[in-house]
Amino acid sequence: MTEDLKGELRFYVCNLSSEFDRLHIIPLSDVHLGDPLFSEKHFIRTLEYIDKTPNCYAFLNGDLLNCVIVGKVGNIYGQEIASPQDQRDLMIKYLKPIKHKILAMTTGNHEARIFDVAGMDLSKDIARELNIPYRAEGIGVKIKFGSGNNRMKGKPFVYKGYFTHGYGGARTSSAKAIKGERLSYFLSCDFYSMAHDHLSNGAPVVSLECDLREHYDKTTGFTSCAVRSTRAIVVKSAAYLKWGNYGESKGFPPVDLMTPIIKLSGKMHGDFEYGDYPTARALI
Repeated sequence: MTEDLKGELRFYVCNLSSEFDRLHIIPLSDVHLGDPLFSEKHFIRTLEYIDKTPNCYAFLNGDLLNCVIVGKVGNIYGQEIASPQDQRDLMIKYLKPIKHKILAMTTGNHEARIFDVAGMDLSKDIARELNIPYRAEGIGVKIKFGSGNNRMKGKPFVYKGYFTHGYGGARTSSAKAIKGERLSYFLSCDFYSMAHDHLSNGAPVVSLECDLREHYDKTTGFTSCAVRSTRAIVVKSAAYLKWGNYGESKGFPPVDLMTPIIKLSGKMHGDFEYGDYPTARALI
């Protein structure tokens, strides 16, 4: 059985098929199973896409369960599935058919409510049942797939990703998005994913760095290095909640019920359609 990964951050290695020339990665978060406004139709549609698409994988990024308790946001008497244990068991039932396509898992503030009052980690229960790596605060993945990296047969393409549920409150789209972008300030990855704010978007982060290869200029007599750019993608994932109840009464906007797809390329340089860097689009 898989135990949770405690302590210092480590990256879990995912060795995927050498036959893939591109990869779709879907963050599953903020399902809020148990909430009466949970959109089962959209959630099932996403699970079916993952299941039927050979090169599609997922990770679980918190608030899969609603877990309303006394004294916290939400109506404990209005939950469609009242018991957090029943929510956990049903979520496992939903996810078992695609467990071989789930790369890793973290937790959310809703599940943390149960841990805070009872010391029970329902996210850890789900991860153990699905046999996937779990770290509560956030988790890194090193994804290897395809062949022909650097034009070398058999050498896979490698991407580093980090995902975490998120924190705090925010009203505007820009305030929500900047929390995800901050991850790129102190952690070097190819893609980052954050949930919590029920906002679906994706934005590139471009950095310039010194190319260590040296070039001697005969005209000036100086040796220099060129500058090269690196590109990452920051993705915020939405929620599977229809508008109403708490969100409506507190003036939050409706969720668009779209699930972002992080697209990783296993193509050679010059591939126009997929590019050589992570991109993102939405699955409606």
